[in-house]
Amino acid sequence: MPASISTLAAKLGPLACRFDIDVLACCDSTNAVVLSRAEAGAPSGTVVITEEQTAGRGRRGRSWFASPGDSLTFSLLWRFAVGTAPAGLSLAVGVAVARALNRLLHGGTANLGAGGTALKWPNDILKDGRKLGGILVELVPGAPHAAVIGIGINLRLPAAMPKDVRVTSAVLGVAPEALDQNDMYAVLLEELLATLDSFAAGGFAVMRPEWMVRHAMQDARVSLSSDFAPPREGLCRGVDSDGALLLEVDGRIERILSGEVSLRPLESPELHAADGSSHDDEAR
Repeated sequence: MPASISTLAAKLGPLACRFDIDVLACCDSTNAVVLSRAEAGAPSGTVVITEEQTAGRGRRGRSWFASPGDSLTFSLLWRFAVGTAPAGLSLAVGVAVARALNRLLHGGTANLGAGGTALKWPNDILKDGRKLGGILVELVPGAPHAAVIGIGINLRLPAAMPKDVRVTSAVLGVAPEALDQNDMYAVLLEELLATLDSFAAGGFAVMRPEWMVRHAMQDARVSLSSDFAPPREGLCRGVDSDGALLLEVDGRIERILSGEVSLRPLESPELHAADGSSHDDEAR
């Protein structure tokens, strides 16, 4: 069943008052819509859900495929206290999404081991080593304490998706026609609310242990590339309390802060399966 404002509000129950939800049949990008509304003064908790995006985007300007019925696609505006620097927010959101998916797919069990939902720095959601979804966090111009959080989760792979992207992508694993999207959005928003309240109180540090347990590339040898520097190789040692990637190079730990990076395991039989994306950490 497609998302409905009234049905979703009923499923959220008392938590519905924390959100201002709009459902669109089609838009260019949910992040673009919510950014525009944020600049016009929209309240924290503004949510835009869409069935179809015509200009969905990910990190580094890449496209995201979103056709009717193919994905859960939405953006959420969240306003933190003035002066808050939301370091590590995309990673915290990843924890919330992983919790929600494990509730939906595994009946609420933690399922942090093999086959569970895993996370790839900085914003990929993985299932069985392939990319199930992505996150794109954008700060509101002039209000760096306000963030628009875009999330996309594959229900099925679009027919137009290029082959090289298709082979590294995953789907939720439940037939889209059997899903009630209202249930799914309600669980996602519930987990996001709990996570964002915790993040506001203690930052990413309070969620770092759970993120590390779900880290798909912990202690793997990886190649790290960016648009402005040659690729570097090292051991992926997780993230620090601010969400910075920790890369061990020649026995020394480097903190990687830039969002303009592509992180991939080195090509080897044992590591290749851990690569969750051939299209570089994209999100909505």
